[in-house]
Amino acid sequence: MSTPTPDANPAQPGEDLALQAVRQAIAEHSHLPGALLPILHGIQDQLGYVPAEGVPLVAQALNLSRAEVHGVLSYYHHFRTQPPGQHVLQVCRAEACQARGGEALWAHACARLGCSDTEHGGLSADGRLTLSPVYCLGLCASSPAMAVDEQVHARLNTARFDGLLARLNPVEA
Repeated sequence: MSTPTPDANPAQPGEDLALQAVRQAIAEHSHLPGALLPILHGIQDQLGYVPAEGVPLVAQALNLSRAEVHGVLSYYHHFRTQPPGQHVLQVCRAEACQARGGEALWAHACARLGCSDTEHGGLSADGRLTLSPVYCLGLCASSPAMAVDEQVHARLNTARFDGLLARLNPVEA
């Protein structure tokens, strides 16, 4: 595998912001050993997701196939390939949280947000909230736990979930 150069994918005039973010992440991280994950994190940190049109650029810059890049995107639950809602809710589904009511919390969250995919969550019916599973937030002793826009909350139940949701959607409260 050849070593990619940081300016292998310079920004193109008139290019949309998503592709500019992809090119920027490639330029910033392609020199690193094992650059794929840092590039994907850089893209998602900037956009909130990794756009499908960026996959070929990443693959080309790292001399990988599109399938290899897609495989990493689909393997790690952290990465999104669609824009998230205005707020991101991550409910812990690890064993400690499951043992203390996490599955009931997940089912309640899916029902409240109208997510049809009860395994992976998704966007709320209004598109404002993204629900996603996470497999440990480090609050095992205070489970079940969730993060709302990266702020963690512990000892949750359905009533506390509804209270957090009301703060995000004051109109629905």
